[in-house]
Amino acid sequence: MNKLLIKTNSESQTMEFAEKFAKILSKGAVLLLHGDLGAGKTHFVKGLARGLGSNMMVTSPTFTLLNIYDDGQLPLYHFDMYRLSGKEEAEEMGFNEYFDTNSLDGVVVVEWPEQVEGLINCPHINVEITKLDESTRQIVVGGGK
Repeated sequence: MNKLLIKTNSESQTMEFAEKFAKILSKGAVLLLHGDLGAGKTHFVKGLARGLGSNMMVTSPTFTLLNIYDDGQLPLYHFDMYRLSGKEEAEEMGFNEYFDTNSLDGVVVVEWPEQVEGLINCPHINVEITKLDESTRQIVVGGGK
């Protein structure tokens, strides 16, 4: 996949971009979200969920680790790996089953994938969100395995 670079000037523009991007995703897509705290990763996921047809309230799964939005055309599995100590802890929780793209029935999005390095060995799309100022974000989509 070639890299796509876009700048957004508000949370709603970030969500609108992700909503449009969701339309090209299919069953088995795995997205790895990179970005600092407050970069807009959860707003990106809100747009993805809306683009997949979900009407559920999207929240950061920081304390639950995984939120599932299954009322759209495809289920959306939203991981936040920030609080995990590593790949082994994620495997103990059974998270590795979500990265078998042969059996995956929806779309997986992972915030803080660097916390579980080595766990995600399937084809994936990197999404890098950078906070340029209070309202402007740079989003780079592409790369990955």
